[in-house]
Amino acid sequence: MNLESRIKAFSSLGEVLRTVTSEEEQNGFPAEIADSALQLKKEISDARQYNGWFTPEMVNNALKALGESLKESKIRKWTSFYNFKEKKNIATVGVIMAGNVPAVGFHDFLSVLISGNKILMKLSSDDDKLLPAIANILVKIEPEFENYIIIADGIMKNFDAIIATGSNNTSRYFEYYFGKYPNIIRKNRNGIAVLTGNEELDDLKALADDIFLYYGLGCRNVAKLYVPDNYDFIPLLKVLEQYEDLRENHKYHNNYDYNKAIFLVNGTKHFDTGNVLLTESQSFASPVSVINYEFYSSPDQVNNILMVNHNEIQCVVSNADFISDALPFGNSQKPELWDYADGVDTLAFLLKQ
Repeated sequence: MNLESRIKAFSSLGEVLRTVTSEEEQNGFPAEIADSALQLKKEISDARQYNGWFTPEMVNNALKALGESLKESKIRKWTSFYNFKEKKNIATVGVIMAGNVPAVGFHDFLSVLISGNKILMKLSSDDDKLLPAIANILVKIEPEFENYIIIADGIMKNFDAIIATGSNNTSRYFEYYFGKYPNIIRKNRNGIAVLTGNEELDDLKALADDIFLYYGLGCRNVAKLYVPDNYDFIPLLKVLEQYEDLRENHKYHNNYDYNKAIFLVNGTKHFDTGNVLLTESQSFASPVSVINYEFYSSPDQVNNILMVNHNEIQCVVSNADFISDALPFGNSQKPELWDYADGVDTLAFLLKQ
């Protein structure tokens, strides 16, 4: 199976994902993938039964974003950055996947297979249905992939390289057990936003999506705000309080109640919109239902903070002209194929195996 075949297969998979997640009436799927596509639709609607964070809306949103990223023009642009002709061997790459966001391991799945390697997937128990259903569609589109996709049952073994995603704590175990293999080991990172106080209402609404999508559980979710001295929080608070449906998820609401109680007992100064809490903190990570903020007095100050702490930051959203490489508001959860987690070029790593 050559690169062209792989590109065509994933492009077709993108069409299926866009169709499955479309709100428009669907006219059916090609016969060879119809059953698999319908099974994925069922997994979308059933996901909340095994993971209370995976509401149909959130799962649908995640898979729709994947479908958009798999447009053929984007795959071709991404793969054009690399020399695939030098890739001679077929390695088996073990991938330990997280389960915080629906199908969060898909980019690694795509990268391993588009590189021409085999994937040995260790799925999170929080998200062990969606990716197998997607993989099944891919195999129906291109049957040769069946020999390239393995789902690990129990201890992972017989692999040549490893990609592992986890917390700062689990990363130490990953480094201990897998350090002798070529590896990419990812730790905790968070999204941040830099505000100037001149944001329009639409900017703040888009920022709310960066904060609340997937209930703030993703590494690309904005968990920390940098705001100028004397920042007026009222416009932002008014936007955030409109997301009342967050409280309909009991898991989110329980986190909100718990963190609010902790703040009240400890006398921690905070803003409360009724669905999210904002508190001043230097930490980049924040609990579910909490957003940290920190004041800055000059562009140089905030840029220095970003530079010194770049290993803790996954992405930055801002419209400030003094922040380089920032994403527009509302785009933190819409990474391009070449936007790599932790800034590590996964595909370059895989092409060397």
